[in-house]
Amino acid sequence: FTFIINEEEKCKDKTPFLVLLIPTTAAELQHRNAIRKTWGNEAAVPGVDIVRLFLLGIATEGANEVLLRESEQYHDIIQQDFLDTYNNLTLKTLMGMRWVASYCNGTRFAMKTDSDVFVNTMYLIEKLLRPLPPPTENYFTGFLMIGHSPIRDKASKWYISEEEFPGNRYHPFCSGTGYVFSGDLAAKIVDASLTIKSIHLEDVYIGFCLNAKGVQIVRPPHSLFNIHKVPFSPCVYNKIITSHHIWPHEHVLYWETLQEKKHTC
Repeated sequence: FTFIINEEEKCKDKTPFLVLLIPTTAAELQHRNAIRKTWGNEAAVPGVDIVRLFLLGIATEGANEVLLRESEQYHDIIQQDFLDTYNNLTLKTLMGMRWVASYCNGTRFAMKTDSDVFVNTMYLIEKLLRPLPPPTENYFTGFLMIGHSPIRDKASKWYISEEEFPGNRYHPFCSGTGYVFSGDLAAKIVDASLTIKSIHLEDVYIGFCLNAKGVQIVRPPHSLFNIHKVPFSPCVYNKIITSHHIWPHEHVLYWETLQEKKHTC
């Protein structure tokens, strides 16, 4: 697939500490704006270079004009010419990995997360990533899923046919709501994807790629990554990295409250 919108220069003059890769759809402008103002702000963590990118495929006619204008304003959108559907999430994630490998391969870390996930970037960097020794390689962590089997029930969001994946057990993987990896892994995952048959379950597929490269997923400290919505309180959110099912106004409310009440817990 070819880039329709690209940001080749994003890392030209800097080697970021963290690249945020956030799959989104053209319609989710409010989510993007909320993230830009809050945890995805490239200046969110003082003294740390962060690069933010929203990943998109092609939506309906007309949406792209608006998207191009948004891209010119913020320079944080990349888009390739595949259809923007749930089943193409694997393509979207691989586009992000390919971008890191091609244009920003010096980044220490990257994180793939969704636009309805709140990320405490401050805690992620200070508590999890900064203590790691440089150079960190083959590092991959998130909400760990082990021993999962394919769901064959067609009513399920995570249904997968035997034709698409005939096996009866997945390799360990991390929930696509938010996983973090060292910069070197982007190229390794892309390389593995050239020989592994794609499946539409993006997080499971990334697990296949890691397994092919012999990468062991690191089990994170307890309850840092959450695949459900964590009820908000500043003291709780101060000590987690992800919380799921967040609305745009909540991104803003939670982030602002955390900034104000950082020191009261």
